[in-house]
Amino acid sequence: MIMSVLSSLVVSVDALFIGFSLGLQEKCKPWYIHIIHIFMLGLCLIGFFIAGRIYYLIPIDPDYIVGFAFISLGAWTILHHFLSKRVKSRRKNNKKTDVSLKTIIIVGLVMSIEAMLITMGITLIFLPYSTFIIPVAVAAAHFVYSTATFHLARTKRVKQIPVALAHIISGSALIIYGLMAFFVDLEGLFY
Repeated sequence: MIMSVLSSLVVSVDALFIGFSLGLQEKCKPWYIHIIHIFMLGLCLIGFFIAGRIYYLIPIDPDYIVGFAFISLGAWTILHHFLSKRVKSRRKNNKKTDVSLKTIIIVGLVMSIEAMLITMGITLIFLPYSTFIIPVAVAAAHFVYSTATFHLARTKRVKQIPVALAHIISGSALIIYGLMAFFVDLEGLFY
């Protein structure tokens, strides 16, 4: 049981990048991240209960799906800033640009699905000794990691980062996680 909890904490480290990315977006309110985590806990519980039934039916490695989704979102975050800045400069509007609420919702949805897949993977690794603590540990780790970096990104020093650089850092954090999903096999550490 201790190894399943430890692996839940280790493979949830990606939430550090996601929380930091969301924290740099002014449009993302602190309570948005709590809604994302409530939804994520629900998906983790669903993942735990159906892990043995559908995990092997997925035709490709779920890490590829998650990696591609986060790399795309990171690239979109960076490109969206520069494209909207260009359009607004043509209109002589100097208002700060920010990612859309739709992008924040997609990030939360992908993060929740990724947490569900992590729960399913850990459940299968530790079968038949998997317990209800696995989905709770995955959701709690995502909550703690992403909330901590979300609030870190809102500190005075980090807020002094220029808008363009904030979008580049935010998008790069998502891209880094996407690359981690492709190339880092954290679950393999516990075999």
